[in-house]
Amino acid sequence: MSFQSSFNPHSEQAAQRREAMLARIAQLRALEDRAAQASAKSRPVFDKRGQLLPRERIGLLLDPGAPFLPLCSLAGFLQDSKDPEKSVPGGGVVAGIGFINGVRCMVVASDSGIEAGAIQPRGLEKILRVQAIALEQKVPFVHLVESAGANLTKYQVEGFVLGGALFRNLARLSAAGLPVITVQHGSGTAGGAYMPGLSDVVIMVRGRSRAFLAGPPLLMAATGEVATEEELGGAEMHTGVSGLGEYLAEDDREALGLARQVVGQLGWVALAPTPTLPQGGREPVDPGASSLPPPLGEGRGGGSPRQPLHEAEDLLSLMPQHHREPVDMRDILLRITDASDILEFKPLYGAATVCAQARIGGHAVGLISNNGPIDVAGANKATHFIQWMCQLGHPIVYLQNTTGYMVGKESEQAGMIKHGSKMIQAVTNATVPQITIQCGASFGAGNYGMCGRGYAPRFLFSWPNARTAVMGGEQAARTMRIVAEAGMARKGLPTDTPEVKAQMQAQFDQIVHVFESQADVFHTSGLVLDDGVIDPRDTRAVLAFCLDTCAEAAARQPRPMQFGVARM
Repeated sequence: MSFQSSFNPHSEQAAQRREAMLARIAQLRALEDRAAQASAKSRPVFDKRGQLLPRERIGLLLDPGAPFLPLCSLAGFLQDSKDPEKSVPGGGVVAGIGFINGVRCMVVASDSGIEAGAIQPRGLEKILRVQAIALEQKVPFVHLVESAGANLTKYQVEGFVLGGALFRNLARLSAAGLPVITVQHGSGTAGGAYMPGLSDVVIMVRGRSRAFLAGPPLLMAATGEVATEEELGGAEMHTGVSGLGEYLAEDDREALGLARQVVGQLGWVALAPTPTLPQGGREPVDPGASSLPPPLGEGRGGGSPRQPLHEAEDLLSLMPQHHREPVDMRDILLRITDASDILEFKPLYGAATVCAQARIGGHAVGLISNNGPIDVAGANKATHFIQWMCQLGHPIVYLQNTTGYMVGKESEQAGMIKHGSKMIQAVTNATVPQITIQCGASFGAGNYGMCGRGYAPRFLFSWPNARTAVMGGEQAARTMRIVAEAGMARKGLPTDTPEVKAQMQAQFDQIVHVFESQADVFHTSGLVLDDGVIDPRDTRAVLAFCLDTCAEAAARQPRPMQFGVARM
């Protein structure tokens, strides 16, 4: 039995949905551009110092024309400022997976054009997240450092305490046999000095690199000693006296060239980069020194993948603006899978839960999605399918669009709790890579059963219309109204006076506002609850890249050690 799409991309409904999705994508791009523009305002200072801007550094470090996957680009949005027109996303860090001399690497750069690269709270979470990805996906970690460290005017003790995990992870990466390579473009003060200190190879720039536990002002305040920055922690001192640095470069360009040489000498065999695909219908970006690298390429997998039979443009028109409107997620599957060839699993049983086998970028995968709440049959079906994929060794892709598990007397008596728990157990203990795309609603325990962030998928990306919450805002407000009215009735208080009704409505509106604002994907992505918001048209390219990364990790055998490489 094969699914035949009946979607009409020329209908009025499709046009309305497309317009709404394009508006959200435009908002997403504007936010990403805001961070780049804020950083670029520092160009006169960088030019005067003979330095490159952070995004220019990444552009020169990575292979021209090779695919690049940006990560957590909205981190920190609405956290630095509650005004959405003033908040600058990114967390002061630029990060992503790309290729250096043909080797797939995690690349992290201090966005030193913003607040001199000071580490922001969500920026710290972003770094910890990409370090975790690097460790799990077995890729080298390349760090372009120029940071003012913690912003002392915005000091938070939890940032100091939790920041130690950043350095712990560098040691874990090295001990796992995953090279940690640092290019020290500027300052690394106090805790920031441990970034090069815990790296396997450090490249410094003459006259620009600095690394010291206490800079001249703190040294004077703490001990009364007077010393210059070069004496305390300059590039020449560290490469010629302390031994903290291995290579001394004359400028940023030479330093990045040395980093490419170091990666090229790792001896890591990697899959060759593939041709790029336009990102979200845009032309590929010139990977020159003025920009980030171009968008993602097609996956490789086990063969030559065939393009879907249906247009990726349809993905703009398929998803409704509101989660109450129905959508057949099988239409999504047809537009992201090789040759639109899907084998649906148990199509007549638990039909609201969609399970299917297909290929994406040549990789055999299992796909799980939702055409409604997850009921008893759907939970059992998904559990069976997850175990089947684990037996086959096929990665599982979750396409979330669920209001949660089914509620009600009939559902409870049928054992919804135990059957839903069984599905969650399968998701938790699955032995294959799991990747999640939040396409629409992600409510309640459905977020858990469909491998939400708390269940540690290898990667998790969101569409611009996605919403995440324990429940819908109106549902939450209505629940609280019922509880409040019941409480007043028990006390014998009136509930139908104009004053009480006005108070109840005000509370209702406030709860709806709180839930709806926090459910918005730009808010959740700002909290680093996903790995980035993507254009729906890029879903196939993103999945193919992630599946390539997972496959390469499975095939790679690093040389772990008891300890990381210690500086001598």
